Amino acid sequence: MVNPSRRKELVQKAVQRDGISIKLACTTFGISETCYRCKANLSGENQKIADWLLRLTTTYKRWGFGLCFLYLRNVKGYGCNHKRVYRIYRELELNLRIKPKRRLKRDFPGELGVPIAPNQVWSMDFMSDQLVSGKTFRTFNVMDDYNREGLGIEVDTSLPSARVTRALDQIIEWRFADRAAT
Repeated sequence: MVNPSRRKELVQKAVQRDGISIKLACTTFGISETCYRCKANLSGENQKIADWLLRLTTTYKRWGFGLCFLYLRNVKGYGCNHKRVYRIYRELELNLRIKPKRRLKRDFPGELGVPIAPNQVWSMDFMSDQLVSGKTFRTFNVMDDYNREGLGIEVDTSLPSARVTRALDQIIEWRFADRAAT
């Protein structure tokens, strides 16, 4: 796949070297005659943009295309299109490699401890469901991990933190008062 500017060069060489007509050369290489006759009048400005892009990317190594383009437009006053600047940026092969995020290496937490008596480890969880009418309700469940005994369930449409702490206080009082009595 040859880009149009390269094909234009090939047509120019064929016309000068072989002496064939412009129309035949353009047809052979697949470009229009207007493309052949078109003169690039912004090549000087393109060179200035390329120089600035090289200067910016060597000075500010972490800058990508966006920051370079904004600098050229807002600070240097170039009123050029972002597509044109990006084309020059790519031709200079200044595209920054996007680094993948480094994953945090974490130590293995080890085996979870298995409780050997009641009231050593409790598990708490919130669950929610929906009634037939569409109204949602939540449940706050507390379980003893030793014997999988349900210690308490609070059910309501709203469970504020004060209610959760009150439920936990009641369960603690009930479990340890029961233990103190035996």
